[in-house]
Amino acid sequence: MMSPTPSRGCLLDLPWEDILVPHILCHLPLQQLLSLQRVSKSFQSLIQLYLANMRCFDSSQIGPAIPRAAFVNLLKDNEVLQQLVLQNCSDWLTDRELLPVIGQNHHLHHIQLKGCAQLSRHALVAISLSCPNLRRLSLAHCEWVDSLSLRSLADHCKVLEAVDLTACRQLKDEAICYLAQKCGRLKSLSLAVNANVGDVAVEEIAKCCPELEHLDLTGCLRVKNDSIRVLAEYCPKLRSLKVKHCHNVAESSLSILRNRGVELDVEPPLQRALVLLQDVVGFAPFINLQI
Repeated sequence: MMSPTPSRGCLLDLPWEDILVPHILCHLPLQQLLSLQRVSKSFQSLIQLYLANMRCFDSSQIGPAIPRAAFVNLLKDNEVLQQLVLQNCSDWLTDRELLPVIGQNHHLHHIQLKGCAQLSRHALVAISLSCPNLRRLSLAHCEWVDSLSLRSLADHCKVLEAVDLTACRQLKDEAICYLAQKCGRLKSLSLAVNANVGDVAVEEIAKCCPELEHLDLTGCLRVKNDSIRVLAEYCPKLRSLKVKHCHNVAESSLSILRNRGVELDVEPPLQRALVLLQDVVGFAPFINLQI
């Protein structure tokens, strides 16, 4: 007698929640997963289950631009997000689309809203009230961030470790000081391209955030040598400091950090002079630096 032909198993026969969602689908790009929805109703149900249990959403995985309706549909059933990265959404993303997602996801610890210019201060207040475990937040080029919304963030998100406030031009020293006082675990902070930030804020950051490793003050024209010296005194873990275009910060204060091995984006005066000379004469002159 001939043995019966063994039946061929189907991918969908595997346990969805125990195998497919956590161990297989998580390795596929989001754009491919969305395409799978068109294969059959069963695949559509599987992908919907995956989207509802997705821990990380990065809009750049979908393509150069994600449609508003697609964003709303993808995250409507998800309540377990831990990371939310929104890029190329500035043309359409408003509080109306973002707030429901924030309101139903209380486990978020990483949010990136860089360049999302059409949001309002209510978005940051919603984040502060809904995400007590938030650790990383990027609000770069979000000029709607104001002092009151930043205070709300500082009051409710005490475990923040990295905040990017690049070009948040409404913020002044007082708001930055409040953030530093409430969020002493900060390891990375960017205040770049903000002419309102000065020594008062930098000194308060130095005194309140001893874990600080990275600080970006690029273009902060009011920052001077005194606050850089305080930074050197109070932040022993500092690894990098950006002070390019801070015209009132000189080598007299930077040399303290430079000698400690801190990475700086400003070269020492002698090296800058050598680079300029090389550009002018077309070769690097030999100079005995030990003299």
